Amino acid sequence: MIVGVLVQLSSKSVDKIFDYKVPFELESFIKIGIRVEVPFGHQKLEGFVLEIKNKSLLSLKEIIRVVDQDVILNEELIQLGKVMQERTLSSLISCYQVMLPKALKAKKGTHVTLKYDTYYRLGDISEYKLHTRQQEIVDCFQDHHYVKKEVLCAISRSSVKTLEEKHILIPFQREHYRLSYEDRPFCKNPLTSEQQRVVERVRRGRCDDVYLLFGVTGSGKTEVYMELIEDVLNQGKTSIVLVPEISLTPQMIERFERRFGSQIAAFHSALSDGEKYDEWRRICKGDAKIVIGARSAIFAPVKDLGIIIVDEEHSDSYKQEDSAPRYSAIDIALERGKYHHCPVILGSATPSLSSYARAQKGVYQLLELPNRVNQQSLPTIFTVDMNQEFKSGSRHGHFSIILIQKIKEKLERGEQVILLLNRRGYSSFVTCKNCGYTVKCPHCDITLTYHKVSSMLRCHYCGYAEKNIIRCSQCHEEALTPLGVGTEKIEEELKSMFAHAKILRMDVDTTSRKGMHQKMITAFQNREYDILLGTQIVAKGLDFSNVTLVGVINADTSLNIPDFRSSENTFSLLSQVAGRSGRSKKSGEVVIQTFNPTHYAISYVQKHDYLGFYQEEMKIRRLLKYPPYYYLVYIKLSGKDYNLLEKEGIKIRKSLEKYLKDTIILGPSPAFVFKVNHIYRYGIILKYKKEEHLYEALKLMDEHYLNHNQIKVDINFNPIHF
Repeated sequence: MIVGVLVQLSSKSVDKIFDYKVPFELESFIKIGIRVEVPFGHQKLEGFVLEIKNKSLLSLKEIIRVVDQDVILNEELIQLGKVMQERTLSSLISCYQVMLPKALKAKKGTHVTLKYDTYYRLGDISEYKLHTRQQEIVDCFQDHHYVKKEVLCAISRSSVKTLEEKHILIPFQREHYRLSYEDRPFCKNPLTSEQQRVVERVRRGRCDDVYLLFGVTGSGKTEVYMELIEDVLNQGKTSIVLVPEISLTPQMIERFERRFGSQIAAFHSALSDGEKYDEWRRICKGDAKIVIGARSAIFAPVKDLGIIIVDEEHSDSYKQEDSAPRYSAIDIALERGKYHHCPVILGSATPSLSSYARAQKGVYQLLELPNRVNQQSLPTIFTVDMNQEFKSGSRHGHFSIILIQKIKEKLERGEQVILLLNRRGYSSFVTCKNCGYTVKCPHCDITLTYHKVSSMLRCHYCGYAEKNIIRCSQCHEEALTPLGVGTEKIEEELKSMFAHAKILRMDVDTTSRKGMHQKMITAFQNREYDILLGTQIVAKGLDFSNVTLVGVINADTSLNIPDFRSSENTFSLLSQVAGRSGRSKKSGEVVIQTFNPTHYAISYVQKHDYLGFYQEEMKIRRLLKYPPYYYLVYIKLSGKDYNLLEKEGIKIRKSLEKYLKDTIILGPSPAFVFKVNHIYRYGIILKYKKEEHLYEALKLMDEHYLNHNQIKVDINFNPIHF
């Protein structure tokens, strides 16, 4: 037997399948998609069997061993990897590796040990007279076929030992999964007439339709998801539910667990390697029918997939941007929907412009939930012009008078408040009042952020940190002052104004330890805190019945980013965070502080007018030839010699101009952050509607730079940012 094995090599240029002989004693274990260990030069590498052949003309080495008895990559995932390779111009092995938890990747040293618990089953007791404690132990088996050792030992450890010696208790090992779910009493809320109409539309639709569920915040999209999933379970099929943020996962899992119990599995980056390994195997075995998680959950190896749901589909986090393959989880969801002939539901209160445009054209089926579940009105939104606040001097720190008054009012009533500032740290930069020098990262073209709690200046790009200083390195005066504002600074101001309020700060710095997202969300939900202050983590999907006020400290943070999506991102972020207010019986209010009160993104948020914003933004997109009217490709060049980067960028542009006749080519130009960790970055932007030779031209360019020792070229289709 000859097998074709794909291995992980350091060089992207060697992305091919290598033939190996299979020793006779291993032939019975060989299957397509299984993981094996093979010799490669002087190394021993792991890889995936992708081909089985009967003969080869070459003299071949033998595989060393079969790593797993079970198939790691099923037929669907193998096919999906090839589609990803073609669409992202990535190596095939990188497409397979990104699908898998660390314990199953083709890489040595990634294995995770299984955990086992000892259980007992009952043997023959007919010829044995039981003492009181022994009888108590045997009685435990009246309603159970087997009982965990710890339960029996809690009654009497010595009696357990005696009964085991008499073969009345027969021990056996059972695998222990690191995550557990409760089979709770069935919990199902009745659907509103609007929700029922949406569910019926999907039930009557074609099995492979794509739906855009456009529902205002608090309209009960999750109840619709669960009703459709119940239909799928009744057909003996499985489901995948994607959420954009790890912070949303605990609340979503809790709601699904109340309805579906132990049929669910979680899959996201906050899990340990062992937890991911267990969940993956539960899914493979069919023990879990519903997979809930962030971006990587889209690769869950479910069988008979009946529905895919992408909640908060507008979120940037569904696109892998940092490393290859730069895939979109939504694109993968659509591909898997086609493969399984199952519907895909994209849900959002603020759909991406691209998705809503597709719904307008009939590519997606549009479903709408225009009202909140309890017929509660959407929150009243107040916009505060901070230019006037600063001029009048009536503000307190970074808080306007109206926001302070509203917070006091809510706290006196025993209600809760959410405050958003999409910037962590104490201050966004440190500058010299004497000479104007700004402290920058020595490795990156970015200012250092001051963190007062740790008294450190940190780079949020490369991780560089240094102790806070007060003496300027340029003029040597003690004149360095922190400016700008982050969540730490706002927390300090809150404590000075509301001394008796319990304040919870939720950002990357406070949620880095495992389980902190869930602990914080649960604590706030249980009303252990009065004010939740956070970055965009607090803006999406969270449901707190006692929150009646949302305050946005600076709405312009995302508006001032040099990105063609900045208005869309601002509208979405503000609308989403506003939707956290007044979700139960109490009415909600929102205070948005801004220096651009007349900007259309902010004025349409105030009116809860998505369609108005959509029409306004689409005019600008059409004029500037941006998505959804044009597709984009971003070519990033990076290296240590910026002069060489610019020179090679010009060469690439000229070469592409020969191939691409219907494409607008912009650049090369320095990236927004020009240097990161001593590496300079240039970019070229391609805009096109249809371009026959696009993939061919980009593939040739990519292959040309594969082994270049000074320049790295990355290609990103439909990038989130440049």
